[in-house]
Amino acid sequence: MKVTENLVTKDHSKLVSAILADQVNRHQQLLLTWDCPDVEMAGMVEQFIRHFDIPVACVEKRVEFSLPLLSLKELIARVKERWNKDQELISSLDQIYHRHQITWRAGRFTFDLTAHPVIYGILNVTPDSFYDGGKFQSHSAMASQIDKMVAAGANVIEVGGQTTKPGGFKEVDPEEEISRIMPAIQLLRENYPQVAIAVDTYKLPVMAAAIKAGVDIINDVQAFNSKQKLILMAKANVGMVTMHSSRTHDYDNLTVAMQKFFEHNLGTIAAAGIDLERVILDQGIGYAKVADGYQDYAMMRNIDQLNYLHRPIMVAISRKGFGQKLFNLAKEDRLGVTLIAETAMYLRGGRVLRVHDVEETSQLVKMIDTIENSYWFRSTNSQSPRQ
Repeated sequence: MKVTENLVTKDHSKLVSAILADQVNRHQQLLLTWDCPDVEMAGMVEQFIRHFDIPVACVEKRVEFSLPLLSLKELIARVKERWNKDQELISSLDQIYHRHQITWRAGRFTFDLTAHPVIYGILNVTPDSFYDGGKFQSHSAMASQIDKMVAAGANVIEVGGQTTKPGGFKEVDPEEEISRIMPAIQLLRENYPQVAIAVDTYKLPVMAAAIKAGVDIINDVQAFNSKQKLILMAKANVGMVTMHSSRTHDYDNLTVAMQKFFEHNLGTIAAAGIDLERVILDQGIGYAKVADGYQDYAMMRNIDQLNYLHRPIMVAISRKGFGQKLFNLAKEDRLGVTLIAETAMYLRGGRVLRVHDVEETSQLVKMIDTIENSYWFRSTNSQSPRQ
């Protein structure tokens, strides 16, 4: 037997074609056909596929169905249990998985975002960051917080030495920023080789110093907006977080403008000789012209409109000002609304969660993944959910 992927063709009306393309590109649905040797086997396969609660149709010896990309791993596992000797079938599914696999190459690490999300912890070593400014400047405070985040499940820890919070901020010179971040980078390099190190900076000298110190990721709120930055990135192997910002202008159609921004930005990065597997996208929530305005909620909702770019998307909303705007919550009391908004964005395709609260976010991810991949198979119901 064999499973093949169907392409969205123009054999339908314009509306039906648009709906199918939307399912494939935005909702990350696969349109698949399972070829069987006879009608009887096709009937068995149809019943098997129905366990995944998805649209399915049996046409003679073919079974056609639509499957969420993130459920493909579970389908492959179930197929291997039931048809473990059918290597052609298993190989065909593995090929589809690898075709759609979204990876992020970041320094020493390669993350498979199709299989697992990335928990991206924030460590600000600044006196004035909006949430944790001043908390982690001493060596002992840094060490304690790093240890806590690693134990809670952080895959990445990002060190920030210059805030870019809305409402204005005090810019520091590159030398001061470098002196702030280096102790934390050294702690991570020496004690936690299993964790990727990121630096949040928009300054070229800081990027260069961080790369020399062995960091794995550079997060630039200015989207690598200079030739010198791109030359530096092309010579390195670090992961890149490129961010959209609209602090200087308004939009007529926000979604279209963001799509055009990232298309152009990714094109510029690729033209500089940088492999796009190193790049992930940040919508820039909190960086609108009107701080904490309604544009932020639209960006939370439209995150799936960027899935067609086939790059991981960061969810970077931890304890931001929408909690104050909607509920008059102090920054210390915004964990609940943060987790709710992160869940909505995670379900829409945000696979890198940049957070202050690593333990609670790890619980969120495990709970949602368990629910989303829990399918009822009577013979294996007593088994624990696959991780």
